[in-house]
Amino acid sequence: MAKDRRDPELDHELADLPPELRWREWMRRIEAVLFASASPVPREDLARVVGQGVSVDLLVGDLSAELEGRAVEIAQVAGGWMSRTRTAYAPAIRAAADVGDQLMDLSEFDVAVLAAIAYHQPITRDGLKDIFGKEISRDLIGRLHARELIGTGPRAPRRGAPYTFVTTDQFLVAFALETLADLPERELLEDAGLEGGAA
Repeated sequence: MAKDRRDPELDHELADLPPELRWREWMRRIEAVLFASASPVPREDLARVVGQGVSVDLLVGDLSAELEGRAVEIAQVAGGWMSRTRTAYAPAIRAAADVGDQLMDLSEFDVAVLAAIAYHQPITRDGLKDIFGKEISRDLIGRLHARELIGTGPRAPRRGAPYTFVTTDQFLVAFALETLADLPERELLEDAGLEGGAA
């Protein structure tokens, strides 16, 4: 949500409502914004729909508590919040809804390459080759790029200045991570057979 200003037609303060109803209306506004957004919504953007000085964190917390036990939840990912269906309902959604390309149809190897990029970024194709002991295909890199799970990082500071790869905000969203600090311990990666150095 990249709106630079508060909407002057929106009554932010809701001074005519009693405090309890005012709070509930602010929660509903946040719920509506999160429901309508396809990407995580940062705190600053949510603050544009509530009163001056109102705690967005408390509103989101109350909204999350209200949604407890329901099919949807509020998740904090990639520096913002988003509304999403709880994973327990994925089979029902796949059985009844047309979700098309939304499903991440990644192989174990694709996920392993993503994990290596996440842990070693920025990393070159040669760096990935060192980790896996084989060349990573341009096709695989292209598929991960197309799904916006990885992006191009800075050029490596060596002869030829090859491109490097980094994970994106979409990677964080897809794997329900707020930041890269939420990745599992590297020992788990090594236990999965992904030992090696970075480029």
